[in-house]
Amino acid sequence: MSEETLLEFPCRFPIKVMGTNTANFENEIAVISRKHVPDLSEAAIKSRPSSGGKYLAVTVTFIATSKAQIDELYRAINAHPSVKMVL
Repeated sequence: MSEETLLEFPCRFPIKVMGTNTANFENEIAVISRKHVPDLSEAAIKSRPSSGGKYLAVTVTFIATSKAQIDELYRAINAHPSVKMVL
């Protein structure tokens, strides 16, 4: 398996997470993200509810230092039971 990427590190990288709109969803995604990006600021996390309010889109924008860091964060977020999709 090739570890090649077109990204040059460090780089600004957004991850968009779609999940069930629960009271703690945004905070839970922030906690998971900070395990992989310890210096993540509050301003780096933005959220927007779906038109019906059932789902919440959370975008986490961070300075990625490696492809491995991005891959590990994707896996950790995908493991959350309320997550429906990660882009």
